[in-house]
Amino acid sequence: MSVFVSNTLYSFLISFGVIVGASSFAGIGALINNQPPLKTMIDLAQSVKIWAVATALGGTFSSFQLFEEGVFRGEIVLLIKQIIYILSALIGANLGLKFIKLFQKCGELWIK
Repeated sequence: MSVFVSNTLYSFLISFGVIVGASSFAGIGALINNQPPLKTMIDLAQSVKIWAVATALGGTFSSFQLFEEGVFRGEIVLLIKQIIYILSALIGANLGLKFIKLFQKCGELWIK
């Protein structure tokens, strides 16, 4: 597998893992504090999405610096790669949120 494909996969899975992991531990914390765990998990997953993307990209400044080089120095390939990495991280974060919301849907089906 090429370096580009593996880095794209890493971006996706890291952002997905940040959302799912943070939400899971927030759910455990909500149980300990006698709060509704699913609501806490979903609220946290929505607020952590941008941080998951920043984590997956390895920090926002290096990503924006590479983005700037692509725009101002005319390196289109570098610019396209950065856009794909960012989109991959965004898709991973959104899919992580959908995965957490799936728990809520499964709970509703289970109760009925």
